[in-house]
Amino acid sequence: MPSKVKFVYVLDINGNPLMPTKRFGKVRRMLRDGLAKVVRRDIFTIQLLYEPKTHVVDELTLGCDTGYTHIGLSASSSRKEYFAEEVIIDNSMVENLKTRAQNRRNRRVRKRRYRKPRFNNRKSTKPKGWLPPSVEHRCETHKKKIDSACKILPIKNIRTELASFDIQKMEDPSIE
Repeated sequence: MPSKVKFVYVLDINGNPLMPTKRFGKVRRMLRDGLAKVVRRDIFTIQLLYEPKTHVVDELTLGCDTGYTHIGLSASSSRKEYFAEEVIIDNSMVENLKTRAQNRRNRRVRKRRYRKPRFNNRKSTKPKGWLPPSVEHRCETHKKKIDSACKILPIKNIRTELASFDIQKMEDPSIE
């Protein structure tokens, strides 16, 4: 299995993404001579401090595999893959909301011992476009990761894999 080749992602003087490079020596010399500056260290990205002679960029496609707990991102051209990332989504949102509600109830019981119970103080309908917090967090994580990839690579197309299937049927095929 071939090892993953790392890239240095490059932005032009205006912050627009250029093609990534594997020429680490040239990047080191540019940083040393003050021709570029480091923008990000986690996904190593530099920004040129001069206008390049040519702006040659390929048509890159970002593929996004949206899963319940894992997000897979891959940016590639017709020849090679320039970016690959797997993100694990934090699924503790439901437990955090349960803990918060429990703490709120305990606090109310301690402070308002003789308060009359109220049952009819809820909104009857949710506003349009409302999502549960756990689903909203998952959607925001997808958007954030796609945006961060688009900031460092000249992506022209985004392809998202959407698949719905019944997990219960996978475990028990006799279900119709």
